[in-house]
Amino acid sequence: MSFEIIVAGHIALDILPGLSSLSAHQVIDEGKVYEIGRLSYSTGGAVSNTGLALSRLGIEVGLLAAVGDDWLGRAILDYVRGFGADLGNHIQTVPGAASPYTIVIEPRNHDRTLLTYTGVYEDYDLANIDLDLVADCKIFHLGYPTLLPRLFADDGAGLLSLLKAVKDCGAITSVDLSLPPPDQPSGRANWPAILQRCLPFIDIFVPSLEEILYMLRRRDLERWRNRSQENVSAEYLAGLADEILAMGAGIAGFKLGERGLYLQCASATERLQFLEALGQRPEVWAGARTWQSAFQVEVAGTTGAGDAAYAGLLAALVRSQAPAACARWACAVAACNIEAADATSGVRSWDATAARLAAGWDSR
Repeated sequence: MSFEIIVAGHIALDILPGLSSLSAHQVIDEGKVYEIGRLSYSTGGAVSNTGLALSRLGIEVGLLAAVGDDWLGRAILDYVRGFGADLGNHIQTVPGAASPYTIVIEPRNHDRTLLTYTGVYEDYDLANIDLDLVADCKIFHLGYPTLLPRLFADDGAGLLSLLKAVKDCGAITSVDLSLPPPDQPSGRANWPAILQRCLPFIDIFVPSLEEILYMLRRRDLERWRNRSQENVSAEYLAGLADEILAMGAGIAGFKLGERGLYLQCASATERLQFLEALGQRPEVWAGARTWQSAFQVEVAGTTGAGDAAYAGLLAALVRSQAPAACARWACAVAACNIEAADATSGVRSWDATAARLAAGWDSR
């Protein structure tokens, strides 16, 4: 079958201990025993978080991922198929490989910490991509090349090969990131050089602010000490987007957490011709800049919020929404997502989300 959007890359089993009764200090308190809440789990990673959110929004989505032949892999496949019997059809099971997992540490009134194991993704590259499926889709979305060693090695040679192959299939390309750990190989990779090589082949690039600061403006990230969202201005975001667009991206933007989402587009309509395949008019998007504030909700958990925002953005693009509306949809889907503790169950259908927006939804 053909898909509107294919989501490829990283998937994992997210394990979420019930830590809402504990402070961040108590989580690392030595020699103590604390009672905690019920354990929950879901699939995580971009393939799951963005892919399942797109499915809930009514988009025909294909998931290209890999798991090991262990109980974690079976749990991932069972969970995904709970959202649609066919959704696991293109997730590969690799004999003898270990499945990836992430332990989500989210104490009371504190942002989450993720402890992740890559497993089977040590060997994930272009060979794992079914290009016949890609040739029939509109958008190819790749999640977390930062967790795929074969893609970021050698200054992104593997990522460049994958993107070129996807573009040769005629698909629109979209890439999302995760924050590289500074003391790991992904954190030591030459990300400015990787982005310089690869962004001409990335049509849509909307990482989180922290991720792109780590890669391009690490001194600012370190100076602001994890408070970057409180320190950036509109002018700063525009300048950072200009830098990304100058490297070759078509649409650039930043997920800003509780401050919403910022989008900025290339000024040349030639770079935005890919939008015509989505029923969009490149001249409407050329040079557009838009910021959408986050919507007011009761937060149950922030796991997968950025991935859900990306799903809202891509779904709105496929449904021919204008730039400001796409940013609004991104924030709306992310807001629904964080009303649930896991990464997927809070996302609503397209019609239900549209009704919530039409009813008048307060922003932060």
